Amino acid sequence: MTTPALTSYVESLPDSGTFSIWAGPVEGPATLAHDSDRPHYAASTMKLALVIAAYRLADSRTLDLDSTVTVHNSFASAVGGAGFQMDREEDSDPQTWQRMGTEVALRWLANRALVRSGNLATNLLLDVVGLEEVALTLADLGADSSSVTRGIEDAPARDAGRENLVTATDLARTLGALVTERAASPRACREILATLAAQQINDAIPAGLPPGTKVAHKSGWVTGISHDAGLVYPPDSSPYVLVVCTTSGLAEDESLALIAGAAEASWRDRKALA
Repeated sequence: MTTPALTSYVESLPDSGTFSIWAGPVEGPATLAHDSDRPHYAASTMKLALVIAAYRLADSRTLDLDSTVTVHNSFASAVGGAGFQMDREEDSDPQTWQRMGTEVALRWLANRALVRSGNLATNLLLDVVGLEEVALTLADLGADSSSVTRGIEDAPARDAGRENLVTATDLARTLGALVTERAASPRACREILATLAAQQINDAIPAGLPPGTKVAHKSGWVTGISHDAGLVYPPDSSPYVLVVCTTSGLAEDESLALIAGAAEASWRDRKALA
């Protein structure tokens, strides 16, 4: 089936920047793909692979998600063991910071890492899960062009050239693996999808869809970067996957509007994408 709205949308993309789109059914292949294998800096989309890795460890009984850690702001870099701290002002989730010095459950940290894209929650969880386990998860999901090599705000690792990378294709595969319950145990996949559907930052894909449309998604953003990867659940057709990754000189509000525009076009083509 053709996708006239999305095709027209792709033709209207700015000339300057890298814009990657993957749209299609949950089990693929893509109905429409535009530069979808191009790597982008992952920003907060890396948190999805981290949370899946945590649940996979819980599935194997290697990790108890209801065990607790003390909230702190002192981390070892992924390179050389140098220490670093995080900037509270750069975190979109104040709740973890409000619990500094107290015990919180790993499951709660996983939730905050997704629904509020919490940076401190992410690093606390990553300390327990480990980079190696996230790498194994990405490999098992077939997300071969994606990598998580450092935590959030790990400046020593960043300065050493370590970056977290993602592609639209890999994000689509990851979402599809959750729906088909291949990413982790069926119970874990359902819980992660429910968390993604409870997302509280909805200024990208959901902004281009009819109000009230169910979307299970994870966004990511830093200066020059805006991404969103989501499962869209129309009431009149099967769910479909939409991933938009942008690296450009656009202002944040322009990038968000661009992603919302892709979502609006995908909605018009929804029956071809399902």
